[in-house]
Amino acid sequence: MAATRPWQGVIVAVPTPFRADLAVDYDRLQEHVRWLTDEGCQGVTPCGPLGEYRALSDGERADVVRAAVEAAPNGCAVVPGVGGYGSRQSRRWAEQAQAAGAQAVLAPPPVGYPAGAAEVVAHYREVAAVGLPVVVSGDPVETMVDLTPELLARVAEIDGVVAARADDVRRLHRVRDLCPHLDVLVGADGVLLELTACGATGWIGHGPNALPRLCLRLHRLCAARDLAAALPLYAQLHPLLSWDARTEVVQAVKLAMGLVGRYGGPCRPPRGALPPETEERLCRDLRRAVRAAAGG
Repeated sequence: MAATRPWQGVIVAVPTPFRADLAVDYDRLQEHVRWLTDEGCQGVTPCGPLGEYRALSDGERADVVRAAVEAAPNGCAVVPGVGGYGSRQSRRWAEQAQAAGAQAVLAPPPVGYPAGAAEVVAHYREVAAVGLPVVVSGDPVETMVDLTPELLARVAEIDGVVAARADDVRRLHRVRDLCPHLDVLVGADGVLLELTACGATGWIGHGPNALPRLCLRLHRLCAARDLAAALPLYAQLHPLLSWDARTEVVQAVKLAMGLVGRYGGPCRPPRGALPPETEERLCRDLRRAVRAAAGG
């Protein structure tokens, strides 16, 4: 069984693997979920922004979630993204996740609409009504909504809202002050140490797709507040981890996976291949991280 709080620990936001013809490769998706669990990760998040969910058909998106749940071994939580252009769509995806056997959902505000505070609260009431634990995922670029700590505190009053991603240390402290019952999760790889050392109880990460054991080691050191050991490792990994704040994050993660012998595969349009100079910069950052894994 998954942990009592399946949104804690290291949860990997997984990309959707496509074949050369851009069809979804469900076999490779399932193999990746099993591999991440074998490497020590506590769960996966399919159909988030990294999973290119807006480039999937409704049928593909449902099948991706079902495939991830089917592949997840005991102890591996599946926390699908339920982003949608409206609250009814997000609720439908939460219902689908529940029917598939997911343990929780990762829910952004309404996508593509600058919703007001009352509309955001109503949106989360709709998603939480399904009955799965809700992890709030704020991303102003993706959703056009800034989930300030004050707005998040209103959302956190809804039964079933259990956690929220954060990418700013200052906001973490404010959230913990306003809604101490809410778990705060690291929502950006490039601030893993800062947020974890300040009390974040989990990490929804991109980097573990390529280097899970190294990322898990770093997370354990940060959670133990062993800064003497964590800081040098963090410095070596940080150039690679910081790619998750770039617009090319999907291509970067898939390329990094390919460079370490995993299958990343292509992206669906409009995402194209990285320019050669960008690819070379990513290769340098990955080589530096791999040297950290080798202890040199």
